[in-house]
Amino acid sequence: MAKYMLIMRATDETWAAAADIDFDEMLTTMGKFNDEMIQAGVLVAAEGLDPAESVVVDYSSEPPVVTDGPYGETKELFGGFWILEVGSKEEAVEWAKRAPMAGPGSKTEIRRVTQIDEFPQDNEWIQKERAWRESTGQL
Repeated sequence: MAKYMLIMRATDETWAAAADIDFDEMLTTMGKFNDEMIQAGVLVAAEGLDPAESVVVDYSSEPPVVTDGPYGETKELFGGFWILEVGSKEEAVEWAKRAPMAGPGSKTEIRRVTQIDEFPQDNEWIQKERAWRESTGQL
């Protein structure tokens, strides 16, 4: 099993089209999709991201500069994400195809989440993180 992050991406067109959708209807549609993933045993996490409560930390200067976010153009924004634990990238793609993200400019980016076991296990910082994960029930 591997973890994959499905990242909701939108454009100005997507946001404009979503403005006409009833909020309760959207919650119902997303809720049903999330429930399908829960029932299938693949959903690890799902969250929306609030652009009004964001800042950007830019490390290109010393000290880093903090500005109101989100960064870049609307077409670059992530609106939210799901983390799934599935058997393959292909299975993650199949779930993404079923996501209620129809509309102009809507996209879902799929990225595999690296696991702690993929890093050198003799590294002291990996060992400390592994101990923390074990103590919090994450391993």
